[in-house]
Amino acid sequence: MIVVLLNVYLVILFCLVKFRIVPFNLFWKVSPILVLLILLVGLFIPMNWGAPQGPALVVRNSVAIVPSVAGEVVEVPVKANSPLRVGDVLFRIDPAPYQSQVNALQAQLKLSQLRLAEKTRLQTTPAGRAFDVEQYQAEVDQLEAQLVGANWNLEKTIVRAPADGYVTNLALRTGARVANLPLSPVMAFIDTSETIIGVEVPQIDARYVEPGQPVEVTFKYEPGKVYGGKVESILQAVATGQTQTSGTAVSSKTIETLPFVVRVKLDDAEFANRLPAGSTGDAAIFTEHVSAAHVIRKDLLRQIAITNYINPF
Repeated sequence: MIVVLLNVYLVILFCLVKFRIVPFNLFWKVSPILVLLILLVGLFIPMNWGAPQGPALVVRNSVAIVPSVAGEVVEVPVKANSPLRVGDVLFRIDPAPYQSQVNALQAQLKLSQLRLAEKTRLQTTPAGRAFDVEQYQAEVDQLEAQLVGANWNLEKTIVRAPADGYVTNLALRTGARVANLPLSPVMAFIDTSETIIGVEVPQIDARYVEPGQPVEVTFKYEPGKVYGGKVESILQAVATGQTQTSGTAVSSKTIETLPFVVRVKLDDAEFANRLPAGSTGDAAIFTEHVSAAHVIRKDLLRQIAITNYINPF
């Protein structure tokens, strides 16, 4: 863009000299250099923090599906990459051992409740003891608590979708045995209920970025188009600023200047929901500073949107 503006000035200067409106003296000969410096110092360098631009990435939360109970898989009705609603069945585990546990507890509870009723009636006579009533009441309470846990286990033999989304890289099949181990997920569920769009902004250009500022984004997934949005938040930490508890002393390492990540939200919610995870693009954030450069940044972003038709990277 700076080359375009400089060439426009040269054309205007050529016309002015050609028609003898200005003399072609030393000042006008060096004026292109002065104009270049003015454009750089007064417009294009400040534009980087007045309207910062950076690469954008669409990410979605991935939930590692780990069953709450162990057992043999008897049904996998879900299909890979098919849209699912919250609560849809992902797979079913053989409920027989858990149903038998529920039945056994229900039988024990029924007997204990009967004995409790008998001891309660007997307590009204001289032969009854309060201790027997208290003992059977405690037994009833214990069995009721165990029955709640058994019913919970039985319910968890049906594993359901935790949110709207889809299952990807599905390898689970009927007959497989699954375990309730955190380190052994059986499938990956991609949550599509929320679209997260992050924009990387160099630290030197992020000083004036604030929530609520307008944003324009273009994606390679939709070349030639520019979508508006707003800044949601600025992530207040990057990996180089993170420390973890350990038993070792501090060790020095190379300090890297990583870009800050700005989370943005598109105005077109329907299009945002259709964006595949991993979609990339470019985004520009328009702050309250260097407003004169906003038009140039908008034009540059639209040039990128057009080149997305042929630029795979």
